Amino acid sequence: MADSTAMRDAGQSTPDQSEIVGPVKATDRIASLDFIRGIAVLGILAANIVAFGQPFNAYMWPEQFLTEHGPTSDWLWVVQFVVIDGKMRGLFTLLFGAGLALFMEKAWARGERRSLQARRLLWLLVFGLVHFYFIWRGDILILYSVAGFVAMLCLRWTGKTQLIVGVLGYIVGSLLYAAMLGPSYFVAETPMGEQAAFAEMREGLAEGKAEAVADDLAEVPILTEGSYADFVTHNFTQHATDPLFMLVLFVLETLPLMLIGMGLYNRGFFGGGTDRGRMRLWGWIGLIAGTALTIPIALWVHEVGITYWSSLSAFTAFSALPRLPVVIGLAALLALWGAHATGWLGQRLSAAGRMAFSNYLGTSVLMMLVFHPWAGGLWGDLTRPQLYLVVLGAWIVMLAWSKPWLARFRYGPLEWLWRCLTYWQRFPLRR
Repeated sequence: MADSTAMRDAGQSTPDQSEIVGPVKATDRIASLDFIRGIAVLGILAANIVAFGQPFNAYMWPEQFLTEHGPTSDWLWVVQFVVIDGKMRGLFTLLFGAGLALFMEKAWARGERRSLQARRLLWLLVFGLVHFYFIWRGDILILYSVAGFVAMLCLRWTGKTQLIVGVLGYIVGSLLYAAMLGPSYFVAETPMGEQAAFAEMREGLAEGKAEAVADDLAEVPILTEGSYADFVTHNFTQHATDPLFMLVLFVLETLPLMLIGMGLYNRGFFGGGTDRGRMRLWGWIGLIAGTALTIPIALWVHEVGITYWSSLSAFTAFSALPRLPVVIGLAALLALWGAHATGWLGQRLSAAGRMAFSNYLGTSVLMMLVFHPWAGGLWGDLTRPQLYLVVLGAWIVMLAWSKPWLARFRYGPLEWLWRCLTYWQRFPLRR
């Protein structure tokens, strides 16, 4: 109650008390968020593994695999599309929004201002830029930092307003994605595009595909026999503006999800503040309904041969709307489990989530050591099933090291560094 009093005195928003059905303990909220983050950070690796170990565009388009991608691998593509792709990133984004609210709740209780959050996001941007140019181009931290600056403006809103604006913003963004990118397949790869009215658009789409394929081909010698300097030089010379492109492409999904996460946090969604029976019901409804709507999209792509534009349209245009109920449903069900996940696996997942920042960037470094030619040298050599074995090994590493580390230290290594940079002071690390 002291935190809430301080926030009211400061004129800030507090959780919507009319929606909270019981006492919400800060420890329960944090435990729930840590557990869900643990699931999300493991799931993100499963989503990204193809782009780590094969040409970047193989993530969505199996034809870019340098190894055989037979019928079994095609069906694994379908499973990943339905179960993993976009859902783990969405869950992680939702939690990032909740984390923004949690951070400022604590900061306001201490009399801090939002400038502290701004400094925190600015350092996140620095981490993201280093990650993108020096480790792996699939970075999401740059996007989170920029979208987080906008989300900061909404911190004083009530949870209800944050939820409404977030959901409406997500729907509008999804419809825009569908309108802009949905026709790509039909123009580029069906007789519809042969009409004179679509000639210019079809030519532009063909050029875009050719550029993507050419870039993948240019990276093959770098990632099979090149040096680390070659890799970094290629990122700076050929992909310098990619973060801006990713920002434009995904901000209409990322910012609304952050607002939804903030709204759910402020309405007691995490840590037992919402009726458990209702959360369980709506969690399963969202998960089942969203998945049921995603399966036909995946089967359609498989039916037409998982072509370049069918897969791109499915990823960016058609699956965005069904993804939202899945993400929120997963968050609900995992929140119910997370606050009370005290078993061996639950503790390990919560520890991995508490160190999600270290595990996210650490995984990228680990994958670089596994795949780059100056280290493990496995890039381009593994099939899709074999790549999933690498995921399993990395999961074991994350679950094995996070809990023992936190038994000896107060924070994960990068969490500690981020905290020191944010407050511009050195905090004790050892317990």
